Amino acid sequence: MSTLTHDILIIGAGLAGQRAAIEARKQNMDVGIISKVHPVRSHSVAAAGGINAAIGEGDDWKAHFRDTVYGSDFLADQDAVKILCQDAPSRVKEMESWGVVFSRTNKGEIAQRPFGGQSVARTCYASDRTGHMLLHTTYDQLMKTRPTIYSEHYALSLITENNHCAGAVVWDMEKGKIISMRANAVLLATGGYGRAFSVTTNARICTGDGLSLAYNAGLPLEDMEFVQFHPSGMYGKGFLVSEASRGEGAYLLNSKNERFMKKYAPQKMELASRDIIARAIMSEIAHGRGCGSQKDHVYLDVRHLGEKKIIERIPEIRKTVHEQLGMDCVKELIPIIPTAHYSMGGVPTNVHTQVIVDAHNNPFPGLYAAGEVSCLSVHGANRLGGNSLLETIVFGRIAGQKMAEHVRENTRNKGSVDFSHHEEKARARVDELLTSVKGTKSHVLRTKLQQLMMENVGVYRSKTGLTSAQRAWKKLSTESKAIHVEDKSPTFNMDLIHALECQNLVTFSQSIIASALARTETRGSHARTDYPARNDQKWLKHSMAVQHGENVQLFYKPVIIAGYAPEARHY
Repeated sequence: MSTLTHDILIIGAGLAGQRAAIEARKQNMDVGIISKVHPVRSHSVAAAGGINAAIGEGDDWKAHFRDTVYGSDFLADQDAVKILCQDAPSRVKEMESWGVVFSRTNKGEIAQRPFGGQSVARTCYASDRTGHMLLHTTYDQLMKTRPTIYSEHYALSLITENNHCAGAVVWDMEKGKIISMRANAVLLATGGYGRAFSVTTNARICTGDGLSLAYNAGLPLEDMEFVQFHPSGMYGKGFLVSEASRGEGAYLLNSKNERFMKKYAPQKMELASRDIIARAIMSEIAHGRGCGSQKDHVYLDVRHLGEKKIIERIPEIRKTVHEQLGMDCVKELIPIIPTAHYSMGGVPTNVHTQVIVDAHNNPFPGLYAAGEVSCLSVHGANRLGGNSLLETIVFGRIAGQKMAEHVRENTRNKGSVDFSHHEEKARARVDELLTSVKGTKSHVLRTKLQQLMMENVGVYRSKTGLTSAQRAWKKLSTESKAIHVEDKSPTFNMDLIHALECQNLVTFSQSIIASALARTETRGSHARTDYPARNDQKWLKHSMAVQHGENVQLFYKPVIIAGYAPEARHY
């Protein structure tokens, strides 16, 4: 086994990881970045609609702060939200100075469109390719700093010992070998886990690897019950039909050709927050007002926008709908259904991006997290569109700064860590898969899990469904320990990688089910049919899930309220 050493190791190469690396390299840190795909193939590239910043006339960070906390159903930690909203204008202007080609107003200013749950048009955009523009531009800046990038490397486990993180054990996909990556600071920036569900906007790489790295190391996961279902997933496909469409004025229609959002959010209509709209769509379907022969979806209507505006503002939507459904949305209605999109929960951190381990916010030295894999909690129970891209660059930058500080100040003797133990354990996991002669194939097991999660842990949940999911999960967990890998070669073995990803999906899904079953209320994206009301007296707190043998141990920590007391939520 080979060994490599860096000051800082970043696992994941999307916007959060890249922005952290840029900041750390500015401070002369030796940075290594590992990613299972090339950095510009990271899922940040898929974010379409825009990035929020209070830069428009009459807007300010306080209004952005209030909209974000309100949209979070008051579960967001307000100290983190304050940092996010205050820093937003500087980060967007920085991106512009780096070369992001934002769409423009007639006055030449950065254009902003209205997005769901916001009081003003605050979402800066680059047509409907904003994530693509941001990621490629950030990658250009990253290359100037000359970090060491290990593409097609897969993190197997964290090296955690003596109450600190000292690196990670990694699989080199090209050479088929184990590498021990040693570092004074490690950042998890691995993104989300939409592939735990059968209908999702997420790419195939979004398998929650960073969550399992932390969870398997005995660290907690926070607020895992809060999974955002984007209202407008392409029916039958799951592909995202960006919120940019509704920001430009698209309508939602049921089988009676009614704009049904007037019943659920009479003031904001299609620009209510995502959790409200997703539940409204599922309610229309449940009451027999769904569309199509199966009455199992609704329609998104962009036709009235006109071809010129569609081509100018939402060209990717038109292109994707045509490629996937063979339709022209200039003339035809787009069939949509809520689709798993984003995780508000994740690896718990403080505002310095340090991973925390308990209800008192004590950090785990040497380990950091940023982006969708983390839970600050800046989104609470429901994320506003346009805040995810913002989170990656605001807290990615902070992560780079704080890790550099940690490296400079760290005097811990890393020689006390038994690296060989971690390497041998990782090798045993890989060898067990490569030598398997029987068992379930990863694609079969993954499909079982995805269907289980979609049916029982979707937009609406209940005690009956969640209890059933818990029982079924235990069987899947047993199967996941003996996945059959047909390809036995070590080099570029994607059958092996898919098996490792599948194990990860099964592992952390346990925390979603358990946290959802325990939370007996409806808040944001977590909607219980048997507990339809929000309960601040009992549940104004964050769920913390720790792996405990074959079970989950839950504990809770308080929400940080800093000036905005909870109130009833209406749109």
